[in-house]
Amino acid sequence: MTYSSSLAINRSKFNSINQNSVSFRSTEKIIGPISNTVILIVLACLIGLLYLTQVTKTNSFGYNINSLQQQQAQLVSQYNNLEVASAQLQSVNRVQSSSIAQSMTTITPSATLKN
Repeated sequence: MTYSSSLAINRSKFNSINQNSVSFRSTEKIIGPISNTVILIVLACLIGLLYLTQVTKTNSFGYNINSLQQQQAQLVSQYNNLEVASAQLQSVNRVQSSSIAQSMTTITPSATLKN
């Protein structure tokens, strides 16, 4: 092979003016239908798990609220019972110290019954 023939071969690679020896192709990566379906299924599962965690959290808060409401009802009932007991205990002292009770005479039993 002579020098002139090697130059001719190199020139045949560059047929037109302003063309580079390396061509750049824009290659787009396309997801296939199976990969697309798998990705959609995985995303749907993730959204489902997110939904389930939120529902579980709200249910646990609901249980806490329910137990606190039951405790509040018990404490209100206990408070009302204590108010009644306090009023009963104070009423004996009030009756004994009232002017009407002091003006009453005490009665002693005059006789006893025998069976």
